[in-house]
Amino acid sequence: MWDRVVIESTNMFCTRCGTRLDDSARFCTSCGKPVGVDQPVFAAAPRKLRRIVSRKKIAGVCAGFAEYFDTDLTLMRVIWVALLLLPPQLGLIAYIVCWVVLPKG
Repeated sequence: MWDRVVIESTNMFCTRCGTRLDDSARFCTSCGKPVGVDQPVFAAAPRKLRRIVSRKKIAGVCAGFAEYFDTDLTLMRVIWVALLLLPPQLGLIAYIVCWVVLPKG
């Protein structure tokens, strides 16, 4: 009458180390390599170092550096103040150079 169809799970193996994997595995348990269907990788847009005038206190240099390095704006301002307190005034010189060189964003 009815034909029996038995669907067996296929054995998955890691292509890097050869370890047998579960059907639901997303990563190899031995080497950590992702397994299964590859998902498209989207490249992030390149970040540009710029002055952000809308978030400025003086010129927007700290806001631009905070966005570029993906850090907190207050932390970046503290770093610039610490650079300002160094003896040969490196922070002041660097801030002025960045003010002149960096484009408004």
